[in-house]
Amino acid sequence: MTCSKYSSDTRRVQVDIETARRIAKGVLGAKGCPPDITVEAADHLIDSDLSGVESHGVWRVLQYAGYYDSGYLTADVRPRLEQNARGAWLVNGCGGIGIPAMTLASRNVVTRAKDTGMAAIALQHVGHTGRLGAFAEYAAGQGCLTIIIGGGGRQNWRLVAPYGGRKALMSTNPYCIGVPGGNRGPVIVDFATSAAAAGWVYGAKVAGAKLPEGVLIDRDGRPSTDPQAYFDGGAILTAGGAKGYALAVAAEMIAEAMLGPATTECNWLMLALDCGLYQKPTRLQELAEEVLSELRDCPPAPGFDQVDVPGEREADARTRNRNRPLELPSATWGEILRLAHDLGVETDAPNTG
Repeated sequence: MTCSKYSSDTRRVQVDIETARRIAKGVLGAKGCPPDITVEAADHLIDSDLSGVESHGVWRVLQYAGYYDSGYLTADVRPRLEQNARGAWLVNGCGGIGIPAMTLASRNVVTRAKDTGMAAIALQHVGHTGRLGAFAEYAAGQGCLTIIIGGGGRQNWRLVAPYGGRKALMSTNPYCIGVPGGNRGPVIVDFATSAAAAGWVYGAKVAGAKLPEGVLIDRDGRPSTDPQAYFDGGAILTAGGAKGYALAVAAEMIAEAMLGPATTECNWLMLALDCGLYQKPTRLQELAEEVLSELRDCPPAPGFDQVDVPGEREADARTRNRNRPLELPSATWGEILRLAHDLGVETDAPNTG
Protein backbone atom coordinates (compact mmCIF):
# COMPACT_ATOMS: atom_id res chain seq x y z
CA MET A 1 0.00 0.00 0.00
CA THR A 2 2.84 2.36 0.77
CA CYS A 3 6.42 2.80 -0.36
CA SER A 4 7.65 2.91 3.22
CA LYS A 5 11.09 3.75 4.56
CA TYR A 6 10.36 1.67 7.66
CA SER A 7 12.05 -1.70 8.04
CA SER A 8 10.15 -4.53 6.36
CA ASP A 9 9.63 -6.36 9.67
CA THR A 10 7.52 -3.48 11.08
CA ARG A 11 4.27 -5.00 12.35
CA ARG A 12 1.16 -3.50 10.76
CA VAL A 13 -2.59 -3.52 11.30
CA GLN A 14 -5.40 -2.86 8.84
CA VAL A 15 -7.60 0.10 9.75
CA ASP A 16 -10.82 1.03 8.00
CA ILE A 17 -10.44 4.42 6.29
CA GLU A 18 -13.59 5.89 7.80
CA THR A 19 -12.59 4.71 11.27
CA ALA A 20 -9.19 6.38 10.91
CA ARG A 21 -10.81 9.56 9.61
CA ARG A 22 -13.38 9.67 12.42
CA ILE A 23 -10.79 9.15 15.14
CA ALA A 24 -8.39 11.71 13.62
CA LYS A 25 -11.18 14.28 13.50
CA GLY A 26 -12.17 13.41 17.05
CA VAL A 27 -8.66 13.89 18.40
CA LEU A 28 -8.19 17.24 16.66
CA GLY A 29 -11.62 18.40 17.74
CA ALA A 30 -10.93 17.41 21.34
CA LYS A 31 -7.82 19.59 21.23
CA GLY A 32 -9.93 22.59 20.21
CA CYS A 33 -9.68 22.76 16.43
CA PRO A 34 -12.74 24.22 14.65
CA PRO A 35 -14.91 21.52 13.01
CA ASP A 36 -14.09 22.50 9.43
CA ILE A 37 -10.36 22.44 10.14
CA THR A 38 -10.61 19.01 11.79
CA VAL A 39 -12.30 17.73 8.61
CA GLU A 40 -9.74 19.33 6.29
CA ALA A 41 -6.75 18.16 8.32
CA ALA A 42 -8.04 14.61 8.81
CA ASP A 43 -8.91 14.27 5.12
CA HIS A 44 -5.46 15.54 4.17
CA LEU A 45 -3.70 13.03 6.44
CA ILE A 46 -5.82 10.14 5.16
CA ASP A 47 -5.13 11.22 1.58
CA SER A 48 -1.40 11.17 2.31
CA ASP A 49 -1.62 7.58 3.53
CA LEU A 50 -3.69 6.62 0.50
CA SER A 51 -1.05 8.26 -1.70
CA GLY A 52 1.63 6.08 -0.12
CA VAL A 53 3.25 9.01 1.72
CA GLU A 54 3.14 7.51 5.21
CA SER A 55 5.49 10.13 6.64
CA HIS A 56 2.68 12.69 6.33
CA GLY A 57 -0.21 10.39 7.13
CA VAL A 58 -2.61 9.84 10.00
CA TRP A 59 0.16 9.21 12.55
CA ARG A 60 0.63 13.00 12.56
CA VAL A 61 -2.40 13.45 14.83
CA LEU A 62 -0.13 12.29 17.65
CA GLN A 63 2.35 15.01 16.80
CA TYR A 64 -0.29 17.70 16.37
CA ALA A 65 -1.91 16.78 19.67
CA GLY A 66 1.44 17.16 21.40
CA TYR A 67 1.96 20.56 19.77
CA TYR A 68 -1.42 21.76 21.04
CA ASP A 69 -0.71 20.47 24.53
CA SER A 70 2.64 22.24 24.70
CA GLY A 71 1.29 25.52 23.32
CA TYR A 72 3.59 25.30 20.31
CA LEU A 73 0.48 25.40 18.08
CA THR A 74 -2.82 27.18 18.72
CA ALA A 75 -5.92 25.14 17.94
CA ASP A 76 -8.78 27.67 17.69
CA VAL A 77 -7.37 29.95 14.96
CA ARG A 78 -7.86 30.34 11.24
CA PRO A 79 -5.36 31.52 8.62
CA ARG A 80 -5.74 35.08 7.28
CA LEU A 81 -4.99 36.50 3.85
CA GLU A 82 -3.04 39.76 4.16
CA GLN A 83 -0.94 42.26 2.21
CA ASN A 84 2.17 43.89 3.58
CA ALA A 85 3.11 47.57 3.21
CA ARG A 86 4.70 46.88 -0.19
CA GLY A 87 1.61 45.16 -1.54
CA ALA A 88 2.95 41.61 -1.35
CA TRP A 89 0.38 38.93 -0.54
CA LEU A 90 0.90 36.56 2.35
CA VAL A 91 -1.05 34.10 4.46
CA ASN A 92 -0.76 34.57 8.21
CA GLY A 93 -1.27 31.17 9.80
CA CYS A 94 -1.75 32.78 13.25
CA GLY A 95 0.27 30.00 14.87
CA GLY A 96 -2.14 27.25 13.85
CA ILE A 97 -1.79 24.06 11.87
CA GLY A 98 -0.50 24.83 8.38
CA ILE A 99 -2.77 22.66 6.23
CA PRO A 100 -5.64 25.18 5.91
CA ALA A 101 -3.07 27.97 5.48
CA MET A 102 -1.48 26.17 2.54
CA THR A 103 -4.93 25.56 1.05
CA LEU A 104 -5.77 29.27 1.30
CA ALA A 105 -2.41 30.22 -0.24
CA SER A 106 -2.69 27.82 -3.17
CA ARG A 107 -6.22 28.97 -4.04
CA ASN A 108 -5.22 32.62 -3.90
CA VAL A 109 -1.99 32.36 -5.87
CA VAL A 110 -3.59 30.26 -8.61
CA THR A 111 -6.50 32.70 -8.98
CA ARG A 112 -4.13 35.64 -9.33
CA ALA A 113 -1.82 33.75 -11.71
CA LYS A 114 -4.78 32.97 -13.98
CA ASP A 115 -5.60 36.71 -13.99
CA THR A 116 -2.11 38.16 -14.41
CA GLY A 117 0.04 35.30 -15.69
CA MET A 118 2.25 34.93 -12.61
CA ALA A 119 1.79 35.40 -8.88
CA ALA A 120 3.60 34.84 -5.60
CA ILE A 121 2.48 34.43 -2.02
CA ALA A 122 4.31 33.86 1.26
CA LEU A 123 3.18 31.90 4.31
CA GLN A 124 4.25 32.82 7.83
CA HIS A 125 3.36 31.85 11.41
CA VAL A 126 2.24 28.39 10.32
CA GLY A 127 2.63 24.94 11.78
CA HIS A 128 3.07 21.72 9.82
CA THR A 129 1.61 22.11 6.34
CA GLY A 130 1.13 18.45 5.44
CA ARG A 131 2.00 16.87 2.10
CA LEU A 132 3.04 19.67 -0.27
CA GLY A 133 2.26 17.55 -3.30
CA ALA A 134 -1.47 17.80 -2.59
CA PHE A 135 -1.37 21.58 -3.08
CA ALA A 136 0.80 21.34 -6.18
CA GLU A 137 -1.65 18.79 -7.61
CA TYR A 138 -4.46 21.30 -7.19
CA ALA A 139 -2.50 24.07 -8.91
CA ALA A 140 -1.40 21.84 -11.78
CA GLY A 141 -5.02 20.79 -12.23
CA GLN A 142 -5.81 24.47 -12.76
CA GLY A 143 -3.15 24.73 -15.47
CA CYS A 144 -0.40 26.31 -13.39
CA LEU A 145 3.25 25.56 -12.89
CA THR A 146 3.76 25.89 -9.14
CA ILE A 147 6.91 26.05 -7.04
CA ILE A 148 6.80 25.82 -3.23
CA ILE A 149 9.91 26.40 -1.12
CA GLY A 150 10.08 26.12 2.66
CA GLY A 151 12.77 26.88 5.18
CA GLY A 152 13.79 28.61 8.37
CA GLY A 153 12.89 27.92 11.96
CA ARG A 154 16.22 26.23 12.54
CA GLN A 155 16.38 27.42 16.17
CA ASN A 156 13.43 25.14 16.96
CA TRP A 157 14.11 22.47 14.33
CA ARG A 158 17.74 21.40 14.42
CA LEU A 159 17.23 18.35 12.23
CA VAL A 160 19.78 18.18 9.43
CA ALA A 161 23.58 18.34 9.40
CA PRO A 162 25.15 20.54 6.71
CA TYR A 163 27.14 18.59 4.14
CA GLY A 164 30.48 17.70 5.67
CA GLY A 165 29.26 18.39 9.22
CA ARG A 166 28.03 16.11 11.98
CA LYS A 167 25.81 18.48 13.97
CA ALA A 168 22.13 19.11 13.20
CA LEU A 169 21.75 22.80 12.30
CA MET A 170 19.02 23.13 9.66
CA SER A 171 15.43 22.11 9.06
CA THR A 172 14.54 19.75 6.21
CA ASN A 173 13.84 22.74 3.91
CA PRO A 174 11.42 21.12 1.43
CA TYR A 175 10.76 21.91 -2.23
CA CYS A 176 7.75 21.05 -4.35
CA ILE A 177 7.23 21.61 -8.08
CA GLY A 178 3.99 20.83 -9.85
CA VAL A 179 3.29 21.11 -13.58
CA PRO A 180 0.48 19.84 -15.81
CA GLY A 181 1.58 16.51 -17.26
CA GLY A 182 0.47 13.94 -19.78
CA ASN A 183 -2.45 11.55 -19.95
CA ARG A 184 -2.00 10.31 -16.37
CA GLY A 185 -2.09 13.67 -14.64
CA PRO A 186 0.40 16.22 -13.37
CA VAL A 187 4.08 15.78 -12.69
CA ILE A 188 4.72 16.48 -8.98
CA VAL A 189 8.21 16.74 -7.52
CA ASP A 190 7.92 16.83 -3.72
CA PHE A 191 11.01 16.31 -1.61
CA ALA A 192 12.87 17.37 1.49
CA THR A 193 16.45 18.47 0.97
CA SER A 194 17.33 15.96 3.69
CA ALA A 195 17.84 12.26 3.05
CA ALA A 196 14.37 11.66 4.51
CA ALA A 197 11.56 13.89 5.66
CA ALA A 198 11.55 14.40 9.42
CA GLY A 199 8.19 12.62 9.51
CA TRP A 200 9.91 9.36 8.62
CA VAL A 201 12.28 9.72 11.56
CA TYR A 202 9.64 10.74 14.11
CA GLY A 203 7.17 8.20 12.75
CA ALA A 204 9.75 5.40 12.82
CA LYS A 205 10.36 6.03 16.51
CA VAL A 206 6.64 5.75 17.27
CA ALA A 207 6.34 2.65 15.10
CA GLY A 208 9.41 0.98 16.61
CA ALA A 209 10.92 0.70 13.12
CA LYS A 210 14.41 1.04 11.68
CA LEU A 211 15.31 3.37 8.81
CA PRO A 212 17.40 2.70 5.69
CA GLU A 213 21.12 3.27 5.69
CA GLY A 214 22.21 6.71 4.55
CA VAL A 215 19.49 8.63 6.40
CA LEU A 216 20.95 9.22 9.87
CA ILE A 217 24.16 9.72 11.74
CA ASP A 218 24.55 9.51 15.50
CA ARG A 219 26.00 12.28 17.64
CA ASP A 220 29.53 11.11 16.81
CA GLY A 221 28.86 11.28 13.07
CA ARG A 222 28.63 7.52 12.59
CA PRO A 223 25.93 6.01 10.32
CA SER A 224 22.84 4.65 12.08
CA THR A 225 19.50 3.10 11.16
CA ASP A 226 18.00 3.61 14.63
CA PRO A 227 15.72 6.69 14.80
CA GLN A 228 16.63 7.05 18.48
CA ALA A 229 20.14 8.04 17.34
CA TYR A 230 18.69 11.31 16.08
CA PHE A 231 16.91 12.02 19.37
CA ASP A 232 20.14 11.28 21.26
CA GLY A 233 21.97 14.11 19.50
CA GLY A 234 22.40 12.78 15.99
CA ALA A 235 21.29 14.31 12.70
CA ILE A 236 19.58 13.60 9.40
CA LEU A 237 21.89 13.71 6.39
CA THR A 238 21.31 15.87 3.33
CA ALA A 239 19.84 14.28 0.20
CA GLY A 240 22.37 13.82 -2.56
CA GLY A 241 25.25 15.11 -0.51
CA ALA A 242 26.39 18.58 -1.53
CA LYS A 243 23.46 19.09 -3.95
CA GLY A 244 20.81 18.67 -1.28
CA TYR A 245 22.81 20.90 1.03
CA ALA A 246 23.02 23.63 -1.63
CA LEU A 247 19.25 23.54 -2.13
CA ALA A 248 18.76 23.70 1.63
CA VAL A 249 20.96 26.78 1.90
CA ALA A 250 19.01 28.46 -0.92
CA ALA A 251 15.77 27.70 0.94
CA GLU A 252 17.21 29.25 4.10
CA MET A 253 18.06 32.41 2.19
CA ILE A 254 14.56 32.62 0.70
CA ALA A 255 12.49 31.62 3.70
CA GLU A 256 14.53 33.01 6.59
CA ALA A 257 16.57 35.91 5.17
CA MET A 258 14.10 37.25 2.58
CA LEU A 259 10.84 36.52 4.40
CA GLY A 260 12.21 37.07 7.89
CA PRO A 261 12.72 34.77 10.87
CA ALA A 262 10.17 31.95 11.09
CA THR A 263 8.08 32.18 14.24
CA THR A 264 6.42 28.76 14.30
CA GLU A 265 7.75 26.01 12.02
CA CYS A 266 8.87 27.21 8.59
CA ASN A 267 8.23 30.13 6.28
CA TRP A 268 7.11 29.37 2.75
CA LEU A 269 7.17 30.97 -0.68
CA MET A 270 4.74 29.79 -3.34
CA LEU A 271 4.99 30.83 -6.99
CA ALA A 272 2.42 30.08 -9.70
CA LEU A 273 2.63 30.63 -13.45
CA ASP A 274 -0.24 30.14 -15.89
CA CYS A 275 1.06 27.58 -18.39
CA GLY A 276 -1.48 28.92 -20.90
CA LEU A 277 0.90 31.83 -21.50
CA TYR A 278 3.05 29.46 -23.49
CA GLN A 279 0.95 26.51 -24.58
CA LYS A 280 -2.69 25.52 -24.97
CA PRO A 281 -3.61 22.87 -22.40
CA THR A 282 -4.26 20.17 -24.99
CA ARG A 283 -0.95 20.81 -26.72
CA LEU A 284 0.94 20.88 -23.41
CA GLN A 285 -0.58 17.52 -22.48
CA GLU A 286 0.34 16.11 -25.88
CA LEU A 287 3.95 17.26 -25.64
CA ALA A 288 4.23 16.16 -22.02
CA GLU A 289 2.95 12.69 -22.86
CA GLU A 290 5.61 12.31 -25.55
CA VAL A 291 8.29 12.87 -22.94
CA LEU A 292 6.69 10.87 -20.14
CA SER A 293 5.68 7.84 -22.20
CA GLU A 294 9.29 7.45 -23.31
CA LEU A 295 10.44 7.51 -19.70
CA ARG A 296 7.82 4.97 -18.62
CA ASP A 297 8.83 2.66 -21.47
CA CYS A 298 12.48 2.64 -20.47
CA PRO A 299 13.61 -0.95 -19.64
CA PRO A 300 13.89 -1.21 -15.84
CA ALA A 301 17.29 -1.71 -14.26
CA PRO A 302 17.96 -4.75 -12.04
CA GLY A 303 16.00 -4.42 -8.81
CA PHE A 304 13.27 -2.24 -10.36
CA ASP A 305 9.89 -3.23 -11.76
CA GLN A 306 9.39 -0.11 -13.84
CA VAL A 307 10.38 3.51 -14.33
CA ASP A 308 8.02 5.84 -12.45
CA VAL A 309 7.09 9.43 -13.24
CA PRO A 310 7.06 11.76 -10.21
CA GLY A 311 3.47 12.29 -9.09
CA GLU A 312 1.99 9.39 -11.04
CA ARG A 313 2.99 6.88 -8.38
CA GLU A 314 1.01 8.80 -5.75
CA ALA A 315 -2.00 9.14 -8.07
CA ASP A 316 -1.87 5.43 -8.89
CA ALA A 317 -1.62 4.60 -5.18
CA ARG A 318 -4.74 6.64 -4.39
CA THR A 319 -6.68 4.83 -7.09
CA ARG A 320 -5.44 1.47 -5.89
CA ASN A 321 -6.00 2.14 -2.18
CA ARG A 322 -9.21 4.13 -2.05
CA ASN A 323 -11.33 1.05 -1.28
CA ARG A 324 -8.76 -0.69 0.91
CA PRO A 325 -8.08 -0.31 4.63
CA LEU A 326 -5.03 1.65 5.71
CA GLU A 327 -2.04 -0.48 6.73
CA LEU A 328 -0.59 1.36 9.71
CA PRO A 329 2.22 0.28 12.04
CA SER A 330 0.61 -1.55 14.94
CA ALA A 331 2.46 0.46 17.56
CA THR A 332 1.44 3.73 15.92
CA TRP A 333 -2.22 2.83 15.72
CA GLY A 334 -2.11 1.66 19.31
CA GLU A 335 -0.79 5.08 20.37
CA ILE A 336 -3.54 6.83 18.42
CA LEU A 337 -6.22 4.66 20.04
CA ARG A 338 -4.82 5.33 23.51
CA LEU A 339 -4.79 9.06 22.88
CA ALA A 340 -8.34 8.98 21.52
CA HIS A 341 -9.56 6.97 24.51
CA ASP A 342 -7.95 9.41 26.94
CA LEU A 343 -9.70 12.29 25.15
CA GLY A 344 -13.10 10.58 25.24
CA VAL A 345 -13.18 9.94 21.49
CA GLU A 346 -15.12 6.84 20.47
CA THR A 347 -12.66 4.30 19.10
CA ASP A 348 -14.98 1.40 18.21
CA ALA A 349 -16.57 1.30 14.79
CA PRO A 350 -20.17 2.58 15.00
CA ASN A 351 -22.95 -0.02 15.01
CA THR A 352 -24.64 0.05 11.60
CA GLY A 353 -27.03 -2.79 12.34
